[in-house]
Amino acid sequence: LTVSGPPPQPCLFWGFLPAKEAARAAEVARIRAMEAAGLAATLVFYEAPHRAAEALAALRDGLGADRPAALARELTKRFEEVRRGSLAELAAGAEADPPRGEVVLLAGPAPPPAAPPEAELDALLARALETLSLRDAAAHVAAATGLPRKQVYARALELGR
Repeated sequence: LTVSGPPPQPCLFWGFLPAKEAARAAEVARIRAMEAAGLAATLVFYEAPHRAAEALAALRDGLGADRPAALARELTKRFEEVRRGSLAELAAGAEADPPRGEVVLLAGPAPPPAAPPEAELDALLARALETLSLRDAAAHVAAATGLPRKQVYARALELGR
């Protein structure tokens, strides 16, 4: 984890992804759903060397091609190697030059969600303020958008609500 490149903390050791393609895709979709709910951690997977390219391709397709990642093999041994790059680069590299030995795949944390445009934020606040107090509406919209609560509260005050 420390030699891989992505931030070492927080991290989530996932273990092996399923061997079958459909089950693996479903597992990656489950991880993506957890990230959408707020999980932001470096993900660590163990993988068999003959399935590393398939696993990296599934991670690339499910988590995003530009996600920083690492493929580490034979850690603490004579032929230790760490390949760093995006999930897309590592998937292509593992396809062209399959790794040998014990393999660990790491995917960096999900990028922070992009802030919604101001008009969208205003619409979310207006909808929330129909049924919630100013304080509760700001907290609700902040949780939904990932923006700081103080920023959302200040915007609600600017709107004169």
